[in-house]
Amino acid sequence: MSEPADKKPETTHFGYREVPVGEKQKLVGQVFSSVAGNYDLMNDLMSLGIHRVWKRYFVATAQVKRGDRVLDLAGGTGDIAALLKNRVGEAGELVLGDINGEMLRVGRDRMTDRGNVRGFEYVQCNAERLPFPDASFDLVTIAFGLRNVTDKAAALREMLRVLKTGGQARVLEFSEVKADWFRPIYDFHSFNVLPRLGKLFAQDADSYQYLAESIRKHPPQDALKAMMEEAGFARCGYKNLSAGIVAIHSGYKV
Repeated sequence: MSEPADKKPETTHFGYREVPVGEKQKLVGQVFSSVAGNYDLMNDLMSLGIHRVWKRYFVATAQVKRGDRVLDLAGGTGDIAALLKNRVGEAGELVLGDINGEMLRVGRDRMTDRGNVRGFEYVQCNAERLPFPDASFDLVTIAFGLRNVTDKAAALREMLRVLKTGGQARVLEFSEVKADWFRPIYDFHSFNVLPRLGKLFAQDADSYQYLAESIRKHPPQDALKAMMEEAGFARCGYKNLSAGIVAIHSGYKV
């Protein structure tokens, strides 16, 4: 007898390893609890600071205005939320959501140290089951977090659910490099340089080996666009940055 077509898989990928679906969230949590204290430093080292340019462009091109309410998922250390605050102004609200309590704590402390207190809320939550009512936000963002979600389709459906009609969802994520000549260089950096940087500066090579592997397992540009359309988003599209090292995906609720 064949299995039902809608039967959920029993395993999923954690980097290049196949693990039980129920274990991935715990394993990803261990990674981010380990790297939380060195997260910003390692991002600068890994990308030579270019991640800051990507994030500024991601926010600068978002559909958002003063007074809007925004949800930033995988909010981490608050980089995206701090940039968004300048767009929504004093009347706007920023909700930082992250499944990892340690990352959320580091982000809250750093935002407070920068004087970013009013208009911010911090919520520990799973992107697959958001604890917010329907139509709660004008904009939902997730930067470098979707690839770590076990059920990406569920997370996209939840992002759509909590958006107001006319609202926008934006995903900034590592993607598929498009230039053939650049791929060997990128692969060498990913699998040889990143783990060594992790060992040297964060005393954790394994987490950065996972990072390199998780990027390769994440859906490439057209596949992620199709997933957003399947989730119910309209007018989906993407823009490659840095030859496709990262891509910005957008979709709207109609």
